[in-house]
Amino acid sequence: MPSPTEITVQQLSRRLGLPDSPVLIDVCIDEDFNDDPHIIPSSFRHPFQDIASLVPELSGSRVVVICQKGKKISQGAAAILRDHGVQAETLAGGIFAWRDAGEPRVPAAKLPLRNFEGRTVWVTRQRPKIDRIACPWLIRRFIDPRAQILFVAPGEVLDVAEKYDATPFDVEDVFWSHRGDTCTFDTMLDEFTLNTAALKRLATIVRGADTNRHDLAPEAAGLLAASLGLSRMYRDDIAQLNAGMTLYDAFYRWARDATDEGHDWPAAVNRT
Repeated sequence: MPSPTEITVQQLSRRLGLPDSPVLIDVCIDEDFNDDPHIIPSSFRHPFQDIASLVPELSGSRVVVICQKGKKISQGAAAILRDHGVQAETLAGGIFAWRDAGEPRVPAAKLPLRNFEGRTVWVTRQRPKIDRIACPWLIRRFIDPRAQILFVAPGEVLDVAEKYDATPFDVEDVFWSHRGDTCTFDTMLDEFTLNTAALKRLATIVRGADTNRHDLAPEAAGLLAASLGLSRMYRDDIAQLNAGMTLYDAFYRWARDATDEGHDWPAAVNRT
């Protein structure tokens, strides 16, 4: 039974990808990390000796501190955070328990470098519709919750990427883009090894909507309609992205938890 200051792998797995997912801090020492350079989705690495420096930005957040085995490194760091008033837990069993449970892990080599603010920076074409909202949603929910997304004129994407050390996506002839008949969202799932059942189900819907293949999933037409509606509701791309985050949160929860549920009228009534 985990202690009151621990969270189990199963409990954390159920929180991943949700808007209120805890902040995940990986404090593995470099030697342990280099032996297996992967991270739990949405986590970021930070030296355990400097954990107190994060206190100002963690105020009001729920935090899970992660090390290799869930023992002295993470437990000490979490205790320091709690001493500063931060609600901090450790992952029971650490990275090893997460790995052994077959939960998704992101290869560190595929992660873009972070800027001076500690954020990854991504750039794509302005006036997004489907893939260019779906991908930022995936990035912010499973890769970097603080990711900066830049929307610029189509002809300026690559130059902006070079000048601002940003990662271009969903444009032609870049790494993070369509491949064959799949979308950039599919590419990100594959490269970040995030192929969970729920995300693969969502990817099929995104692909159907983005490539006008509504035969792939009946929900694709609905996603297209909602996406085009959002694009006309918002002139500002960031405002549209913020609204789109809620849309994809809803589709993800459906894909994870509600695919077997229907709705009909009149409502069923229990009769005795």
